[in-house]
Formats: sequence, structure tokens, C-alpha cells
Amino acid sequence: MRKLELEKIVVNTSFGRLSASAPDFENKLLPEIKQAVANLTGQLPQLRSAKKSIAGFKVREGMPVGLKVTLRRKKMNQFLDKVINIVLPRVRDFRGIKLTSIDSSGNLTFGVKEHIVFPEIVLEDVNTNFGLEVTLTLRESAHNKEEAIEFYKKLGVPFVKEEK
Repeated sequence: MRKLELEKIVVNTSFGRLSASAPDFENKLLPEIKQAVANLTGQLPQLRSAKKSIAGFKVREGMPVGLKVTLRRKKMNQFLDKVINIVLPRVRDFRGIKLTSIDSSGNLTFGVKEHIVFPEIVLEDVNTNFGLEVTLTLRESAHNKEEAIEFYKKLGVPFVKEEK
């Protein structure tokens, strides 16, 4: 059996509806969200903008729609340890990550509905609530899903208990 290892963790948040509905979004809420993501990850996030206009979503080309951070090496390991041991246990009604969150290449993607479960966030300073999507990417693809599941279990990722 080959030794699998993590290549990177990508933390993503999108705020498409917020940017369209909130007045003065770019001057007030965007810096707050950007600072919160930077505090959570220890790295400045990259602004992601819309590639094309979609009238149904009230999105225009070039409009900011999200933030993305790619973590590697030491920051990746620190963030993963924090998420597994502190953040996920603090999530309300958390029963584990579903096995269907692992794709065919062995990458694991899960979401955190509220950023306030992170220990760096001070509740008194929060004006808006947003969620995060976390993707753990393997350096090499796993041969099968079971191999990836075993790897993530060794890392300590809590999966949903299988009911028999």
C-alpha cells in the first residue's frame, strides 16, 4: 500500500447573495469577512470575482463573489489539527462527516455552516455570519475510496458512524 499524504487545504467562502443585497458591501462587510478568514487561516485570502454576469442571481462580471485561501505545509497541518480537534466538535448537531464527501480521487470536501465556531472569532465583533468550505487535497490520487477513508481516519477526521 502506498503512503498517501496531503498536498494542500483550500478554504473557500462565497457571499454572492450578500454582495448583491447589502448596501456598501465592498466598504463594510467585505473587509470584515476578509479579516475573519485571515484570522482563521493565518493567511490573507484571495478575492474571487464573477467570471460572467448572471441576471437571475443579480451578479455582474467582475463582482466579488468569494474568498479563497490555499494552505500548505506547516499552516496546513496547524489548520487541520484545529479543525479536527476544536472546530468540528463545537459545531451544533455534528455527527461526523459523510463518506460521500470523498470524491473519486480521494479528496475530502466538507462545509462549516457558521464561522463563529472557530476559536479565533470574538462573538462581540461579528456583524455577519458566513460559512466555509474546506477541501483536503491529496498529493497523489487514492486507488480507491476505501484507501482514502483509511488515510483520513488515521489523520483523525471524524466520519459518520455506519448504522447496521
